[in-house]
Amino acid sequence: MGSLREFGIDIGLLISGLFGAILMMSKSATANIRTTVLSVVGGAASANYLTPVIMDVVGIKVPKAQFSIAFLMGYLGLKGVEMVSSKMVGEVNATKNKRKRR
Repeated sequence: MGSLREFGIDIGLLISGLFGAILMMSKSATANIRTTVLSVVGGAASANYLTPVIMDVVGIKVPKAQFSIAFLMGYLGLKGVEMVSSKMVGEVNATKNKRKRR
């Protein structure tokens, strides 16, 4: 299990995201197995790697809330990644605009 942490994998976040992704895919009932597998893996990966970022950006200090966020990221999948990235890009652009005005 120590070797998974070296790759940045948190089992709790990964499993939470996996359940969210499975729930989302069961809703859409996709017949294409490739799309289903990629969506589940993508949802679990986004939950694992983006949950800590979301916790920092939003300012959530409750440690156990990370599993709820991971579940939501797994459920949202690519849409969740898009929302997080647009929020982060928006903040970077706002900082650049402030610097230009000075």
